[in-house]
Amino acid sequence: MLQTDRIFLRAPEPTDLDFLYLFENEPELWPVSMAVAPLSKDVLRQYLDNATADIYSARQLRLMVCLQKQETVVGTIDLFDFEPLHRRAGMGIAVAKPYRGQGIAAEALQLLVEYARQVLHLHQLYCSVAQSNAKSLGLFRQQGFTQIGIRKEWLQAASGWEDVVEFQKLLQQK
Repeated sequence: MLQTDRIFLRAPEPTDLDFLYLFENEPELWPVSMAVAPLSKDVLRQYLDNATADIYSARQLRLMVCLQKQETVVGTIDLFDFEPLHRRAGMGIAVAKPYRGQGIAAEALQLLVEYARQVLHLHQLYCSVAQSNAKSLGLFRQQGFTQIGIRKEWLQAASGWEDVVEFQKLLQQK
């Protein structure tokens, strides 16, 4: 279920430490992850030690996006703020720079949406995208997410305040 001919999604492993260390400490991704400082390997090691917790206890799920042929990790895709009563979760995705623009994010997003629908039985997913992130805006629109609003001056960026576009995708029929 969590694979296509080109990619697969899997749980984080201790061997992902070096990838996560470089990936999480890439300043270009900090606005997406809301990070404001680098993460130490020790903090990431602790995260990996606890990443096996199921989504019902941790209220989040991170999966590694990997290429089938080389089994190379190329990104992460997350569910967060999981709310089992209301059957919804926030989501985010990030792909390493050398692998962007190849449709990998779209494939990973399709896999996660199906997992959320068929396994977790979620009713909806939602996400927030910076107004300046044209590629992510296009990705979520292409994948059937509906724009439901704009948060004005929501993110502080080097260039000033930036709006955030809110998206939602209903997964289950009433």
